[in-house]
Amino acid sequence: MAFRDVLLQLRSYPYATPTGALDEAVQFSNLLGARISALTFNIRMSVPGNALANAVLDIPGVVATERGNSVRNARELIAAFDTAATNLDLVHDHMIESCTTGEIPDIVTDYARLHDLTLLPFEEQAAFQRSVAECVIFKSGRPVVLLPAASKQPRPFRLDTIGLAWDFSRPAARALADSLPLLITAKSVRVVTVTNEKKIETRRSSSELARHLAAHGVEVVMEKQDLAGLTIGGALKKYAAMHNLDLLVMGAYGHSRLRDFVQGGATTSMVDSPPLPVFLSH
Repeated sequence: MAFRDVLLQLRSYPYATPTGALDEAVQFSNLLGARISALTFNIRMSVPGNALANAVLDIPGVVATERGNSVRNARELIAAFDTAATNLDLVHDHMIESCTTGEIPDIVTDYARLHDLTLLPFEEQAAFQRSVAECVIFKSGRPVVLLPAASKQPRPFRLDTIGLAWDFSRPAARALADSLPLLITAKSVRVVTVTNEKKIETRRSSSELARHLAAHGVEVVMEKQDLAGLTIGGALKKYAAMHNLDLLVMGAYGHSRLRDFVQGGATTSMVDSPPLPVFLSH
């Protein structure tokens, strides 16, 4: 199934999603030939019920200012999104939800279930976005692409060279199946297995995977990347940099409980600081 309906989450508070990540998301959707819907938020904030503190510190005034910042950021984000999508003649729309910050992960997940693919831009301060990603990845039933806030290469976004992290596991197989529409259109697909990290439990061979992908018209390069004292996430980042990947596809390991996700190895490493667009599926 092709990706025809894409969701883009835009953060409005306490700071706005960088325009570079917004532009990259729109270019991503353009490459897919997909409709793109932007989702952002006007953040609701309550005033603590302490009359003395409110009078001394003017907490109502501070809250009103922060609410105003959220509304302004959301408005400016949507204006920038509309301009970027219109310039590429993309079919697009937007939604602005009014909610508390804590409600955002579940709201994004609800929308993600009704889209083929969700794009999540990541800023340097990724702590909150990690909670959004955790919820969407493990609860939406749909794949996610993490987009770094600042592209390391100032060039038009492309999906020519795609890497597939492969260890014969269920999450890897799910990611492979979900990413097929992208793999089919890539000029080069490199399948990488990190070695000396764990025992790979399988009776199948890499050549069988190559045969399966060839049945879909995807010719692949099969490679191994030694762990070499790195974490598995570090090894995959090193491989991505060595081969100038445009996108890395990988299975998401962990569960829907945050503490398990935080300890999820390669998944956590990529979510904390994606060095390139990362396609994650669970």
